[in-house]
Amino acid sequence: MIDRELPVTEDELHAFVDGELPDDRKEAVSAWLAAHPDKAALIAAWRAQADSIRARYGAVVNEPVPERLQLEQIIKNDITSGRGRSWPAMAAAAALVAFIAGGSVGWFARAATSPSPGVLDTFTAEALDAYKLYVVEVRHPVEVPGSELAHMKQWLSKRIGYDLNIPDLSSMGLKLIGGRLLPGPAGAAAFYMYEGPSGERFTIYCAKAGAPETALHFKSAEQFASFTWVDDKIGYVVSGPADRERLEAVTKMVYEQVDKGEPKKG
Repeated sequence: MIDRELPVTEDELHAFVDGELPDDRKEAVSAWLAAHPDKAALIAAWRAQADSIRARYGAVVNEPVPERLQLEQIIKNDITSGRGRSWPAMAAAAALVAFIAGGSVGWFARAATSPSPGVLDTFTAEALDAYKLYVVEVRHPVEVPGSELAHMKQWLSKRIGYDLNIPDLSSMGLKLIGGRLLPGPAGAAAFYMYEGPSGERFTIYCAKAGAPETALHFKSAEQFASFTWVDDKIGYVVSGPADRERLEAVTKMVYEQVDKGEPKKG
């Protein structure tokens, strides 16, 4: 029996859009939407957004999840990071994140360190893997929503060990969706996601790095691209669609706003 009297929840509306609503609620939700045209218009907007995201990023949905981003590995890294490692081991891990000097841009011209070849690619690959994994998510792209900005900043700063700033990219038409905690090359990594009106998404991945400063480095991977640099021992990767001019503009704004931070005591 279909119960039309049960209230329709927001979770049910999201499930309705995603095609995950149980069969015994579909008719009731459809009838409820017919009686609430404002909500029906909202559902139409959600569907349009979901279609836009799938059209832009659908090619990566079926890619295998990298081992380092699988739940078991994240839990393992979270448990073993920090106290579970010796200082020499942590120093060795941090040294792996020293960046090879990349191509500089006019607004970013400065001296660069000379780390081991291939290390920059490893750091950038982790950020791009995270981008491809979460950018296709419609309902759960982040752990903490952008509406909880203060909490998100405090939580991620504590886990990474630096006071981090979360850039405001609204002047570029990009809204902060939220953020999440990820395993990084030498501990935890912070991951923020932004979305434009057409559904385009950009992410910022940041974690402790072994070099005090490097030049900007550009990497393109099919329909995605990224800019990577290290500033004050924190590595940053800004990822997005492979439109270099647009990505460079976003990266410039991120660079101008990120808080270089100070290591947290204890």
